[in-house]
Amino acid sequence: MAVRVQAQDFDIGAEIAALQEGRTDIGAIVTFTGTVRGTTKAGDITSMTLEHYPGMTEAELGRVEAEAHGRWPLQGSTIIHRIGDLAPGENVVLVVTASRHRHAAFESAEFLMDYLKSRAPFWKKETGTDGTGNWVDARESDEDALERWAKP
Repeated sequence: MAVRVQAQDFDIGAEIAALQEGRTDIGAIVTFTGTVRGTTKAGDITSMTLEHYPGMTEAELGRVEAEAHGRWPLQGSTIIHRIGDLAPGENVVLVVTASRHRHAAFESAEFLMDYLKSRAPFWKKETGTDGTGNWVDARESDEDALERWAKP
């Protein structure tokens, strides 16, 4: 299990290789990479700023990652979330899950992303082409997606 909150970009291939290193028990690896869109409902943007509360954010991401390992038979996982000012097209988040079988890898990756989109302690501000910034709240659809995991 690995959780990182960082300003620098990540190398998706290197992260997968690190998770696989020395392992022959992994039969499925699922990755999700989120990037900054240049256009949103509010219009075109020039940047997205991501802020967090150091220490608390990493602990909370570690908690939800441990929850995923408790729900699914995972061989490994990685969560990387970037902070700072990011331009359209740049990577924001990487989730990698590894399991013996694909179902656990897919479901756990989806669970982690649903959590990251709706409850992770990050604050996001999109800056438009006119220079104004808007703080971004979780959408109702993101909350609904997370709610389905609360069911037994």
